[in-house]
Amino acid sequence: MAPTVFRARLLAASLLSGVISLSAAAAAATVNGGTLIYLEQQGHTALYPPAGGFYPNGGILNQITDKLTYQNPKTLEIEPWIAESWTVNADKTEYTFKIRKGVTFSDGTPLDAAAVAKNYDTFGLGNKDLRLPVSEVINNYDRSEVIDPYTVKFFFKKPSPGFLQGTSVIGSGLVSLSTLSRKLDELGDATKIIGSGPFVVTNEVLGKEITFKARKDYAWGPAKLEHQGPPHLDGIRLLVVSEDSVRIGALTAGQGDVIRQVQAYDEKQVLSQGYTIYAPPTRGVNNSVVFRPDNPLVADVRVRQALLKATDSAEVVRTLFSKNYPQATSVLASTALGYTNLAPKLAFDPAAAASLLDQAGWVPGPGGLRQKDGKDLVLTAYESLPQPQNKATLQLLAQQWAKVGVRLTVLSGDSGSRVADDLDPLKTPVSPAMVGRADPDVIKSQYHPLNRDVLRQKGGPGKVQSFVDDHLNRLLEALASETDDARRLALAGEVQTYVVDQAYAIPLFEEPQAFAAAPYVKDLSFEAVGRPSFYAVWLDKK
Repeated sequence: MAPTVFRARLLAASLLSGVISLSAAAAAATVNGGTLIYLEQQGHTALYPPAGGFYPNGGILNQITDKLTYQNPKTLEIEPWIAESWTVNADKTEYTFKIRKGVTFSDGTPLDAAAVAKNYDTFGLGNKDLRLPVSEVINNYDRSEVIDPYTVKFFFKKPSPGFLQGTSVIGSGLVSLSTLSRKLDELGDATKIIGSGPFVVTNEVLGKEITFKARKDYAWGPAKLEHQGPPHLDGIRLLVVSEDSVRIGALTAGQGDVIRQVQAYDEKQVLSQGYTIYAPPTRGVNNSVVFRPDNPLVADVRVRQALLKATDSAEVVRTLFSKNYPQATSVLASTALGYTNLAPKLAFDPAAAASLLDQAGWVPGPGGLRQKDGKDLVLTAYESLPQPQNKATLQLLAQQWAKVGVRLTVLSGDSGSRVADDLDPLKTPVSPAMVGRADPDVIKSQYHPLNRDVLRQKGGPGKVQSFVDDHLNRLLEALASETDDARRLALAGEVQTYVVDQAYAIPLFEEPQAFAAAPYVKDLSFEAVGRPSFYAVWLDKK
């Protein structure tokens, strides 16, 4: 990942000594103008900011919206952006922000305390009439209060220690009041998303192309960034190109400048032709497969533990990926806040896997397939298109599990059936999962029934008959409310250990976001979990 460049202090220079600052010299070399061609693997869905966790959505929102705060991707410190400063009470139930003056949305309306309050009331409480869901990064939200035109205060029903970091994430992009008045199904139209960011969407061909124009009046980027003022680029042209080979070919033929989702098997080709690979980490819950214990085939913890031990994640990484995809050693990435090393618990042990299946009453039948009470141990998983080489990953797991007598059927399916079946544990007992966020609250976002609910518990949106894990949910809720930093990280460790001991998830690898760019693309940067920022980019084609 290319490091984010921060403002260097100008060297004290005198005209007599003839010293010229390095910053000034760099600025003189910067080229303004030009349109960046960005090739995306998938089309976006809803651009309601809390839906920005889907990377195609986030890649758009990151260009057109600003956040209250900025998370330094190198240090993970929270720094000023639209909020100049903030205060937090001792039990982290009240947060007060001073808003930068002079900021406007692209429709000319002010981004003031009232606008910030309306954004967070919507994100924190949702809007049933407009079908706008609650943001997964905001916990225990109560209300906002506008203290004065540039001061806003937020109140929480219980401590919310992750809120400050939550104000920096893509799901907290600030949008205009007119955008917040629209129904969710209207927010798939990128031209309807009015933000205060450095670019504005001027045209969209749904599922194919989006055109962005730079805001020449933009003057409120993150306070500590080296680049200030409007973007160097005139605009961006985003093209949706689903075929990996076509994106690579367009890049190397000079028909694209930056592409997302470079598969590991294409990295050598890209590098050999002088192009740059960027692989910023996502710093959250690792790329995994998760089980839905409401399905009787995986309800027995011994079956899940057996499949965990039958999984050789080292072979997955070695066969399908590169050094940019480290083997997982826990539920969380090693770069994540609160990470606990659980490598010994994730060790590949096919003999132990076979023994556990025997203990659970699943014995080899004809052809070696495990059977119990007249049923075959046959599981189903749908591939996840956003995840790198996910079909190949699941197929390799199927080969590994077959060696202990378990069949995994990997399905593609159309998007409608895949989404519907994924909510039904009886149809989809195994599912790929990952989520990026540089805060321990990410683990609650993944597993709690009122958030992503990847395990499919009662109380979530799925078709669940009986499964619920109250102990896990209490741990997750405690994590989201713990004000002591050390205890909060300890709780994150407890959750990771519990998830692995229960074999609810099998972590495979730490997933980056993989991009490639032409050598003339300068100052490309990424936010803390890997979404690109084109704000400071300039094109050195001379």
